[in-house]
Amino acid sequence: MTVNLLPNFARLIATLSESDLHSALDNPEFILDSKVVGSKTITMNYAPFDHVNRAAKVVIVGLTPGRQQATNALKAARLALNKGLDPFAASKKAKVVASFSGPMRSNLVRMFDSVGLSRRLGLDTAASLWTDNTELAHFTSLLRYPVFVDGKDWSGQPDAVRTDALRKWLDAYTGEELSKLRGAVLVPLGPKVAEGLQYLAKQGKVEERLILTGLPHPSGANAERIACFLGDKPPHLVSVKTNADALLTARKSIMARVEAI
Repeated sequence: MTVNLLPNFARLIATLSESDLHSALDNPEFILDSKVVGSKTITMNYAPFDHVNRAAKVVIVGLTPGRQQATNALKAARLALNKGLDPFAASKKAKVVASFSGPMRSNLVRMFDSVGLSRRLGLDTAASLWTDNTELAHFTSLLRYPVFVDGKDWSGQPDAVRTDALRKWLDAYTGEELSKLRGAVLVPLGPKVAEGLQYLAKQGKVEERLILTGLPHPSGANAERIACFLGDKPPHLVSVKTNADALLTARKSIMARVEAI
């Protein structure tokens, strides 16, 4: 499987107008594959999330690029290509949009620092993964390219591991990508991503011991779970929506796994 598909789409992306950018993912020319699962049409569309940072020591894995993230990546690639960069350099520029920002970034930094991952990476704080030590981090998704279900962002259903079409995409793209990053710590954002990485571990594509399962998703909407995980909110004060015992057990497991790396 080709790791970097941008050369196949470079000419098309370079000629997109500003208005075309916002509807590019609806252009049939950007569809990599399409399947009907039950009554739903599922498509995987191209956006420039190809670059692989092979020097990475930690890989942060989301679910799949959303429409806005994909549009921003296309915009960055178009700009780079029109400045004369070759497709491989342009893909590296475009991948910058996959770097988490705002509250998600700050939550990741706090959790990485809290479980000792930053120290294991030789850093004072994980914040430098976005500043002085960007070469140590790689950002990707369980389904590497944007996936849409009846035109809407895929949110984990149908299941990536249990659905033939999605599992093939998982194997062919993400499995291929992560197999080139052996030795890097894998941080799944959410249980669906963790399940997908466990599947890839069984296929021999990644090392199970390096998967840090159980870290709360860094979304700002997940504030209480993050606060409990970090110890900022005592377990007896959390709402019924938050399973404090599970979070604290996950924290102990992650810290032990990080210590053993």
